[in-house]
Amino acid sequence: MLLVLIPLFDENMAVCAYSIFTQKNNYLLNPILLGTGQYDGATSIEGLEMIQSIGIETLSDNKEVFVPVTNISVFADIEAQCDAPHSRIVLLIDNTIPPVEMYVNRLKELKDKGYKLAIRKLAVSEFEAYRPILQLMDYVFLNNHKIAIDKAKIYFGKLYPNVKLCAGNIDTMEIFEELKVTGGYQLYEGNFYRVPVTRGQNEVAPLKVNYIELLNTVNNDNFELTAAADIIGRDTALTISLLKIVNRMAVNSEITSIRHAAAMLGQKELKKWINTAVVNALYADKPNEVTRLSLLRAKFAENLACAFGLAMKTDELFLMGLFSVLDVILEKPMEEALKMVQVSAKISEALIHGKGELAQVLEFMVQYESANWQEISRQMILYNIEMDKVTEAYKDSLRWYRGVMFGGK
Repeated sequence: MLLVLIPLFDENMAVCAYSIFTQKNNYLLNPILLGTGQYDGATSIEGLEMIQSIGIETLSDNKEVFVPVTNISVFADIEAQCDAPHSRIVLLIDNTIPPVEMYVNRLKELKDKGYKLAIRKLAVSEFEAYRPILQLMDYVFLNNHKIAIDKAKIYFGKLYPNVKLCAGNIDTMEIFEELKVTGGYQLYEGNFYRVPVTRGQNEVAPLKVNYIELLNTVNNDNFELTAAADIIGRDTALTISLLKIVNRMAVNSEITSIRHAAAMLGQKELKKWINTAVVNALYADKPNEVTRLSLLRAKFAENLACAFGLAMKTDELFLMGLFSVLDVILEKPMEEALKMVQVSAKISEALIHGKGELAQVLEFMVQYESANWQEISRQMILYNIEMDKVTEAYKDSLRWYRGVMFGGK
C-alpha cells in the first residue's frame, strides 16, 4: 500500500491539517484489480489502517487528519479500525456517495460519534442536490481548476455559513495571495508552497550565512570539529540544541565548552546532527511545511537508495533531498543557491538539470508527494521496485522526522 500526507494551510501558511491519500495496489501491474477486484477488502479504510499502525502523532502532530472513505467503506465499523481520537479524524467523502437517505443517515451517525466530515469533487450542478449532505459537512473542498471557487464561496457563505471552505489545487503563491486577500477560505491546498524560484530576490540574511558556512564545513571530508564548534557558538539556539543532545547521550558529562560538546558527539554524529538541525534553523522564517518537506525528502531518498540500486550513494541522496528546496529557502534560483553550499556534481546535476542517477529518486519523490499513483506505479515497474519497500521507506521517514523534531515523544 502506498500512502502520502498532503498538507492543508491557513492564510498564514501554517499547517492546520493533513490529508492522507493511499493506493492499495499497483493497478498498472495488476489491471484486473480495476474490475471487480478493486472491491476486495472494500470495507477496510487504508488511511485509518495507516494511522493505527504508526500512530496519529507520527502522521500529524496535534492536527486533524483527513481520511478518504468510499461509498462502501463509509458503512464499515470505523471505530474498530482505528482508536485515534474521533475529533482528530475528518472523514473525506466525494460525489460517489449519493445524497440519498441511506447515506445521509449514516453520515449523521458518524457525526454523532464525534467524527468530522468533509466533501470534495462536487460539481456546481450538484450543489443543490447535495443539500442534505452539505448540511452535515464541517469542510467543503473547492477545486480551483474545475469550478469558479470565488462564486462557490459566496454560495456556501450564504447557505452554509458554518462550513469551512478549502481552496484546492492552488499552484502558485500569486494565486494563494489573491485568494487570501479576497478572504472566505479557512484552508488552502496545493503545490504553491514548494514552487521553485526562478529569479533571485533577496540577499541572504547574515544569520543564514553562518548556517551555510557550517553546512559547508561539515560536508567537507575530514572537517575539523573545532571549526564547526566555533561556528555553532555564534548561534544561541544551535548551541542549546547541541548541549541538549550531548547531555542525552552522556549523563553527568560536565561539558566545559562548545568544542568539548562537539568532541563528545564525534565527527560522524556531529555531521548528521548539523545537516538536520542547521537546515531546520536555516528554514525558520519559512512555512514549517517546507522544513518538514526538506527533512522528509532527505530521509525518504536515503531509504530508497537500495530500491534504486544506489546503496553506495545514501549520503548523497540524503543531502540531495535536504537541499531540494534550497531555492525556496534562499529565494534564489537553484543554480545560484547551490553555489553557496558545497555539494557534489551529481547532486547539482540532479537538482539543477534533473539529470543523472540521483535525479531518478528525486523525480520519484516529487510524484509521490503529489499522490500521482499512476506515475508512481509506472516507475515501480520501470525500476522493478516493490510497493512494500516504498511504503516502509516513507513510513520510516515519518518516524525519523518525528524523532528529530519532537524527540520521538
